[in-house]
Amino acid sequence: MTNAASSQTMKSATLHVKGMTCAACVNHVTEALLTVPAIENAQVSLATDTAIIEYQSPSLNIQTIQEAVQNAGYSIDKTSLINKDAKDSTSDETAYIDAYESRHAARIKELKLTRARAITGVAVGAIIMTTLFLRPYTFISNISPEALNLIFLILATPVQLWAAAPFYNSAWAAAKRRTSNMNTLVIVGTSVAYAYSTFITIAQIALSTDTSTWATTDNFTIAGHGTGTYFEASAAIIGLVSLGRWLEGRTRILSSQALRKLAQLQPRTALVETSNRDTIEKPIEQIEAREIVILRPGERVPVDGEVVEGITEIDESMITGESATATKSLEDQIYAGTQNLTGSLRVATTHAGTQTLLAQIVQQVERAQASRAPIERLVDRVSAKFVPFVLITATAAFFIWLAIAPEPQLQNALLIAVTVTVIACPCALGLATPTAIVAGIGRAAEMGGLFKNATAIEKIADVDTVIFDKTGTLTQGKPQVSQVSTFQNSGMTENKILEVAAAAETPSEHPIAYAIVNEAKKRNIQIPLARNFRSILGQGVFAEVNGATISVSNTHTIDPATHHEASKIIETISAQGETVVIVSIEGSYVGAIALSDAIRTDAITAVQELHNMNIQTHILTGDKQTATHAVAEKLGVTHFSAELLPTQKTHQIQQLNHSGRNTAMAGDGINDGPALATANVGIAMASGTDIAMQAAEITLTNNQPSTIPHIIKLGKTTSKIIRQNLVWAFIYNILLIPVAAGALYPIFADSQVPALLKPIIGENGFLNPVAAAGAMAFSSLSVSINSLRLRKFK
Repeated sequence: MTNAASSQTMKSATLHVKGMTCAACVNHVTEALLTVPAIENAQVSLATDTAIIEYQSPSLNIQTIQEAVQNAGYSIDKTSLINKDAKDSTSDETAYIDAYESRHAARIKELKLTRARAITGVAVGAIIMTTLFLRPYTFISNISPEALNLIFLILATPVQLWAAAPFYNSAWAAAKRRTSNMNTLVIVGTSVAYAYSTFITIAQIALSTDTSTWATTDNFTIAGHGTGTYFEASAAIIGLVSLGRWLEGRTRILSSQALRKLAQLQPRTALVETSNRDTIEKPIEQIEAREIVILRPGERVPVDGEVVEGITEIDESMITGESATATKSLEDQIYAGTQNLTGSLRVATTHAGTQTLLAQIVQQVERAQASRAPIERLVDRVSAKFVPFVLITATAAFFIWLAIAPEPQLQNALLIAVTVTVIACPCALGLATPTAIVAGIGRAAEMGGLFKNATAIEKIADVDTVIFDKTGTLTQGKPQVSQVSTFQNSGMTENKILEVAAAAETPSEHPIAYAIVNEAKKRNIQIPLARNFRSILGQGVFAEVNGATISVSNTHTIDPATHHEASKIIETISAQGETVVIVSIEGSYVGAIALSDAIRTDAITAVQELHNMNIQTHILTGDKQTATHAVAEKLGVTHFSAELLPTQKTHQIQQLNHSGRNTAMAGDGINDGPALATANVGIAMASGTDIAMQAAEITLTNNQPSTIPHIIKLGKTTSKIIRQNLVWAFIYNILLIPVAAGALYPIFADSQVPALLKPIIGENGFLNPVAAAGAMAFSSLSVSINSLRLRKFK
């Protein structure tokens, strides 16, 4: 990469790719995209039919991209190209989510066409097979083989030329690139059967010869076949393979249903307040920051914003995964896509369109679903060698059986070769990993866990040690008043102490000031006006309240020798890990206010669940030893270190990694960035800093530590299903290719095939190519259905 190029900002875009069917297709599309000079990187997903491209050029030539992909045998939807990073690439701020819906509609349309092709192929195959079966018993027996074959040719030709067109296009494109894919296997098998049958049909008519004696089909128990052709095999194979593609497509769409549900939550318009307090309805793309949006009961929130007036209940389950509603009032944040339930609000817009949390979640989930897990590299290597191996095997089987097969040798050898090519299609192998990844990542998003890539969901399954930052991760990250103590002989009540302290702290922007003022408001205390406010670094704040000088100071101002009561209270509260400030009036200490960083409500549950899973927990924090010890004790965490610098956190995680532990680090702050990147898996709280979320591979959109054990379990389940899928796919191919190649013939050559098995393996143990196509479709479908179990994960 040149320096000029590297200095430009990397941009990304998403394309909807049509025609991909297996792992080899993914490789071909990736290679084609990378031939376009402007494209630096490409992530292609079979499960989502998308390609996410990264580029540095100021603009993309969509026609060049289309040509490159078409030369590889595939196509892209031009309307699917949406730049997700550069605002000036589109005038529509909601374009990304709109494009997602457009891609979904295109996939549905393509799926309907596939279904039509499947129905046509299966129907023609069924008609021909039914005709042949009934021939000896009906008037059809009076129709000559020549006439029947001509009818079969007329029926089968549209199937071969129209229904099989996607297979031909893909196989031909692969051949031009001197490679092959699973479509190559389908086309080779069906074309041989169709071409041979067409030759027989033409020969019958041209030579006026009864060629029914050229072939005996008893081996496939199609009673009274007697026409010497195999149009039913080619039509049924194309129909069944297309049926398998249709079923796969449906399950792939279902796998990404969670993402589509999120995309559909984005309203397209909002009620905006004008300068004279009137309201107008505006498209989302026209709303600017700080514009006031009016939110009525029952409406979905159209923008991210801050409440400036009103109170209501909001259903935030699309972000948090929790069914419990959240009360929203002045200065609270609300997010696009959530549901307003009860009240009306005036909301100051902070983010709209592609900048909302909802849009970012949709983008990140789709990018994660399109990414590839490390285990897929094994599938890539196998697929690259597999198709040539099958073609060689089919060719070898043809010549071997041409020499040793029972009569009719040519037909048996031909059908064995066709069966080998059909049953070996590596559809299940290509779908084994991506369908599980898409379903797993989509389910995680519903639970509140946002994965950055597929690698993370595979790595999270192996985690045996979870390390927590304390402040903002296990705790709320902001102090709250825990208790108010009054000194003897002060004559003050708790509320009176809070009243004067809140008055003095109101002008301050310190977190402790916010905590004291908020506590006073919670107790409905009227806060008087303060004058002559001063803040002295290292001491506290001073102000005049109702004519008296009030100070709220830290404990360093206390002399234990002269203030025994205050010192004792400070010592007791500090031992609990809490912060103490002292309140004085006219120089006399009247009381103390204790503040603590409250533990998140579900942190205890999270730690307990992790321990139940035999996962070790640690706390690494820069906070004080006493506060850390108190939190660790409440949570039941025995491994903790306090007062650490960011480099020291990183060092301790490195030591755990080197000792053989698989670590996950959960944090939220800038200082957690290095630690999040050092752990095997980084988990960031969405309420934290951008730096933390960029360093992490997983973001908790619900800010709940209890989600961590859930996504670890989900990761384990996803990895388990991937392994199940791969084992099934490998076993299917390893066992059935020899069967298709005639391995059962020695067993049944001199014995009777059970009647139940004759439609499948004939009289001599040769696998019926139609049955082979059905088995191939079933293999792919079983893998997809197994992956869909993740949608119900609890």
